[in-house]
Amino acid sequence: MLPELQEKLTRLIQETINKIVPDNQAQIKLERPKQAEHGDIATNIAMQLAKPAKRNPRELAQEICDALLNHPEAQDTLATAEIAGPGFINFRLKPETLWAVISKINAEKERYGHSKGQAGQKVMVEFVSANPTGPLHVGHARQAALGDCICRLFTANGADVHREFYYNDAGNQINALALSVQARARGIDPDDANYPEDGYRGDYIVDIANDFLAKKTTSADGQDVTASGDSDNLDDIRRFAVAYLRREQDLDLQAFNLQFDEYYLESSLYTDGKVEETVKTLTDNGYVYELDGALWLKTTELGTGDDKDRVMRKTDGGYTYFLPDVAYHRSKWERGYKQAINIQGSDHHGTIARVRAGLQGLELGIPKDYPAYILHKMVRVMRDGEEVKISKRAGSYVTMRDLIDWVGQDAVRFFLIQRRADTEFTFDVDLALSKSEENPVFYVQYAHARICKLLMDSAELTPRLAEANTSLLTAPSELTLLKRLTELPNLIEMAARELSPHHVVFWLIDCAADFHSWYNAERIMIDDEELKLARLSLANATRQVIANGLDLLGVSAPQRM
Repeated sequence: MLPELQEKLTRLIQETINKIVPDNQAQIKLERPKQAEHGDIATNIAMQLAKPAKRNPRELAQEICDALLNHPEAQDTLATAEIAGPGFINFRLKPETLWAVISKINAEKERYGHSKGQAGQKVMVEFVSANPTGPLHVGHARQAALGDCICRLFTANGADVHREFYYNDAGNQINALALSVQARARGIDPDDANYPEDGYRGDYIVDIANDFLAKKTTSADGQDVTASGDSDNLDDIRRFAVAYLRREQDLDLQAFNLQFDEYYLESSLYTDGKVEETVKTLTDNGYVYELDGALWLKTTELGTGDDKDRVMRKTDGGYTYFLPDVAYHRSKWERGYKQAINIQGSDHHGTIARVRAGLQGLELGIPKDYPAYILHKMVRVMRDGEEVKISKRAGSYVTMRDLIDWVGQDAVRFFLIQRRADTEFTFDVDLALSKSEENPVFYVQYAHARICKLLMDSAELTPRLAEANTSLLTAPSELTLLKRLTELPNLIEMAARELSPHHVVFWLIDCAADFHSWYNAERIMIDDEELKLARLSLANATRQVIANGLDLLGVSAPQRM
């Protein structure tokens, strides 16, 4: 329902129960019944109040219903209030409350569903954050889709959103990359015994080696890096290979229509002294000790659930990977992002407690649950009825670019968002390419395109849509569709609050289904011009709302298909 209607009903119910059960502590919750025949809105308020008030819940529910239906403000909103089961109250709304949504959508257009609920709040969402050691894979694609949608949801709620990509450009993996390119530049194949044991084997390594030997120039972050062509100069190879792959990853993200506000380099944490500063702070605060030549953090004493203390600095003087993570998240906090969300693969689960422990040890007032994490599970790719496991270019996995090239970025985004992040997902390439109702992105986009065709065929009436007499929209399928359109504002708020963008996909599929059902049940292109105009106004409002929902996913709303 529309937020203003929800606020009104909540207020009326609160006023009513205050008179019946004074000094109550009930939390009013309004929901859409799971079955349409049970009404438009349901609440369990009577069941909440029954025990402390020592009342029979059904009798109490009946008293609440009677009082509400006699309330002057409720009489223009509620058609009926009925008792169900042990004491649920089911409300049916008057059609007037539904017709109003069309004028609201017409007025707000692409901003319909948006709010200022998080105005003034700074939110950082860090996602993708791949090592610059190879092409982005399907797991990165899932992060990209989830992260960008969550950013769009927060923006729709009025927050100041910052998209950040953390580049792990330091450590052993970068050294393995450089050695792999060097080996290829020297003509050593992966099957050769002299090839680095932990080297990278995809064809992209050959491409980097050839360009390095040809002394080509690549760029990253607006800076050009020119290869020296000297296969003995490992530092030059490292700089060129990292810049080359960062450029390639940037092109993949552009093909996904995704832009980040900042690319934060792990290496900068060392060059700017932030890692050493973090070690000093933890040491000064008494959370560090030495044992067996290593430096340990007392993570078990810092209240984040870690089951054992963790090594920060190894015996060889190198830092373990979680320490720069602590320094990095300290920088997020100090940059003013009191709400930070990380989207990572489920293999990062073990790092959560230790990173949060390190942040607690800094004693900066950082909450124990900072940052928030969304951990996603694996993506399997099926094509022609078989699982695809290997990409020729990447060598050992399907790339993000493979998916985009096969089905387009719209289908990739829609499919990768349509399941909860913590569930495994099978990406069916054949389904994503099909033009049928079974393909959810086609089904939703087709609804939008179908409406555009309707409006195009009625171009002489579209300038008059604002004049439509929406009270003529009384058919059951029309009222069902109107109810669906009222849900978008609350849906956006809920999906952002729960960090669950899959709700948007489910809602879009339901909205498209409601539209198609109405389209098949009620003729629109009729001789009765007044009724035709009213139905066109409903179609146009539906078109706008579907477009708004697709935009939250970063998916286009085509006018023709």
